[in-house]
Amino acid sequence: MQLAKGNTLSKKQGKGRNKELAVTPRAEDYSKWYIDVIMKAELADYSPVKGCMVIRPNGYAIWEKMKAALDRMFKETGHRNAYFPLLIPQSFLTKEAEHVEGFAPQCAVVTHGGGSKLEEPLVVRPTSETMIYEMYKKWVRSYRDLPILINQWANVYRWEMRTRLFLRTSEFLWQEGHTVHAAENEALEETLKMLQVYKTFSEEFMAVPVITGVKTPSERFPGAVDTYCIEAMMQDKKALQAGTSHMLGQNFAKGFDVKYQAEDGEWKYVWGTSWGVSTRLIGALIMAHSDDKGLVIPPRLAANPVVIIPIYKKKDEELKTKVLDAAYKLRDELTKEPGDIIVDDREGMSPGFKYSEWEQKGIPVRIELGPRDLEKSSVMVARRDGKPKEILPMEGLSKAIDLILEDIQKGLFEKALAFRAENTHKADDYSEFKEKLETDGGFWHLHWCESDDCEKQIQEETKATIRCIADHIEDSDGCCIKCGKPSKRRVVFAKSY
Repeated sequence: MQLAKGNTLSKKQGKGRNKELAVTPRAEDYSKWYIDVIMKAELADYSPVKGCMVIRPNGYAIWEKMKAALDRMFKETGHRNAYFPLLIPQSFLTKEAEHVEGFAPQCAVVTHGGGSKLEEPLVVRPTSETMIYEMYKKWVRSYRDLPILINQWANVYRWEMRTRLFLRTSEFLWQEGHTVHAAENEALEETLKMLQVYKTFSEEFMAVPVITGVKTPSERFPGAVDTYCIEAMMQDKKALQAGTSHMLGQNFAKGFDVKYQAEDGEWKYVWGTSWGVSTRLIGALIMAHSDDKGLVIPPRLAANPVVIIPIYKKKDEELKTKVLDAAYKLRDELTKEPGDIIVDDREGMSPGFKYSEWEQKGIPVRIELGPRDLEKSSVMVARRDGKPKEILPMEGLSKAIDLILEDIQKGLFEKALAFRAENTHKADDYSEFKEKLETDGGFWHLHWCESDDCEKQIQEETKATIRCIADHIEDSDGCCIKCGKPSKRRVVFAKSY
């Protein structure tokens, strides 16, 4: 992709632009750093509608890469895409008691349309279980109709009082899978299969290690029998719930009377699942990898993995032409998808300024190409992960760049994995836990008696919640860290977003 040429900047203007690129250091103010990274990398902006965001092209490009990878993984596991209406009759939400109770405070309701009051208010979709089960009631008749494996890419709206770009906004983009099955074991298998899909995506594409497990009843999705999740650790040592997969049992089937006739002629309720991830994943990516220079994008999710910076003296037109021609030729050789390789041929900006700007936007690899490089048939390659620059020959460069991108991808994951290990702790004394949680943060493996009261008291006193009953923690007898009663296992506590 060739960028539009800009106007020449004066030295004073150049200094002003450099100041604009500054990002608040993480150690100084982590929350401001996060917003600075988003704004400087032009990922999103605040909308005139309170609580909503505008996703800018740079941010949407990351979402498109996420969407493409996930969509392929969904289809490989037998799912098909469909689309359901944005507006849901209010009466639908009342058919599953826990569901309506859980979502009622977040619902936006349409009461008028076309200048007249509606006969029945319509809810702007906070999630689609109710609408989809109404349709499944029409589509399911026999065991031969099952399973139905549907995914929807859509926007949803949940009225949020406190919002933060990507992490929590009133409107956001997501995918929501909704499946129905003939048997309980099939639905549970589906729930856990999709949880594993999310784990694989997070670790292999986002380079973010996650733990998997089941939520406690108090953290369960409204209307679900069980909620399973992936939990990631951010650089401020807080947890972020990055995705959920719900075993719905027969709750929605009974609420909407979705039955099938079994082979023996008996009518039975279907068993359901739902599962989803959202644009919150972009927030996770930012907070897991980015640094004080700005955004860091894992190569597999970078719409533009490489930027080429041609270096020349403007007054030497002949040399300028040679360098630019070589840059465009190199771009064509490295291109794998239309527009993926950028040649920054803007004039009036120093190479140093361009280096800083592209670092801030998270481009994984920068190639510097000047007259001396042409003479030696080589280029200078800089990596966004901070490893030293290196000189590489132009011959075989495409393969070399591919290896570098894979090395960056692998390195980001290993760094995040080591960070999580370093900041995961055990405690058996409540006072010690409270003190160290404040100073050290991180994930804490604590014994818990499975009492709602103890869970609630710990949350009120420490602001830490049970992120999940993790799969990777083996059962072990102990005593609840809060009340001292017998405990069968440790669970993961952490402060979270």
